[in-house]
Amino acid sequence: MNRREFIYGVNGGLGALAFHSMLRAEEAKGPLAPKEGHFPKAKAKRCIFLYMAGGPSHIDTFDPKPKLREMHLQKFKRSSKFLSAMGSGERYYVQSPFKFRQAGQSGIDLCEHWEQLASVADELCVYRGCQAESINHPTANYHMNTGNRFGGDPAIGSWVTYGLGSENQDLPGFVVLPEVAYPQGGAANWSNGFLPPHYQGTTLRAKGSPILDLHPPKGVTREQQRSNLDLLAQLNKEHAAKRPGHAELTARMDSYELAYRMQMKVPGILDLGQEKETTREAYGLNDDRTKEFGRRLLLARRLLERGVRFVQAYTAGWDSHDYLAKSHGERIRSVDRPIAALLKDLKQRGMLDDTLIVWCGEFGRTPDNGRRGGGERLGRDHNKNAMPIFLAGGGVNKGHTIGATDEIGETASEVVHPIRDFHITLLRLLGLDDNKLSYFHGGRFKQLSQTGGELIKELIG
Repeated sequence: MNRREFIYGVNGGLGALAFHSMLRAEEAKGPLAPKEGHFPKAKAKRCIFLYMAGGPSHIDTFDPKPKLREMHLQKFKRSSKFLSAMGSGERYYVQSPFKFRQAGQSGIDLCEHWEQLASVADELCVYRGCQAESINHPTANYHMNTGNRFGGDPAIGSWVTYGLGSENQDLPGFVVLPEVAYPQGGAANWSNGFLPPHYQGTTLRAKGSPILDLHPPKGVTREQQRSNLDLLAQLNKEHAAKRPGHAELTARMDSYELAYRMQMKVPGILDLGQEKETTREAYGLNDDRTKEFGRRLLLARRLLERGVRFVQAYTAGWDSHDYLAKSHGERIRSVDRPIAALLKDLKQRGMLDDTLIVWCGEFGRTPDNGRRGGGERLGRDHNKNAMPIFLAGGGVNKGHTIGATDEIGETASEVVHPIRDFHITLLRLLGLDDNKLSYFHGGRFKQLSQTGGELIKELIG
């Protein structure tokens, strides 16, 4: 071999070695490895999405309508343009059973039952201009959670983890904290859709062990479990090698490894007894009314502290077709203390500035209803034309109320935007560009907004 051949061979060998080393390094990172967003200067690095399933009433939470007091129980026949979920028969205007006050230096309107939230009112950005497209719970849930009313598409948490990855490879990047009963539409609300399976939401159960089979069976040591997993991995790799292009096989293998690592990490995270008693009390864990949602929010904070990118916490019961005063009053009181505690806790820990908090349901409520007996039985129907939303932390325009609805709360009238624009804005706050955050599927590049849209600049601080 002459000198030229020797150098050529060495360079080729080193190049091949470097190339394969880079491939192995990329594989070692995994699909949930942290990634740089499209807007590196974005403040929000993580998100907690508080989902009020059932459709809370804007008129009875953050959008007071004094005009309804004058019109209370007057007959109103709804036009065909605004047919409600209950039909087009004879209907009656319904005033809010609650008093309102302006809270904080910003003077944000809050229902009287937001007692604790009033103390952090200046952290909130209340948005009154969003409009949905469906008045049916399953399709409306899918729309808010995935951008597609018919389901089957990736959840917003899946898109965020696809775009940003996760900061802890020993935990899922997208965690869901549901109630015992799932929201209408079920697990499709946090599905990975057509994205790789790694981005599906991982649920932690509301009752009993949050994760089944978290600990090895009795008599099985960690060493034995590791040996079994190594053998299974080898068999699975041989199986997958014969079936290239099946992402589900790789995801299944990765899930076994993640589950093994989670056995070491998750028990400590789930142990809320490690928190100070003052913290547990602040989140309402000592009160039957607030303890379930408080537990979910305290767990959400612990998950984010350990690098989980996106956490979604559910609570239901907002579908108040009747007994509005009792049902909405109880619902507000059940989430008021935990939410206020979460905001204060994140701020005290220096996490609020880079954590985006989102509060909303699938749609709002109407200013009228069928009488249904009158008195305490008065309620409200579904309304896709106006809904309550608030944001906090993560670079939002805090201390402001953005947009407005008409004088009776029937429809948004200022800074009006559809849900796709709201999604685009949430992604932007997290440093992601909806037009660039796409995935090739079904013959075209797809995105959360479906077809693109407009940024709601007024929501960004």
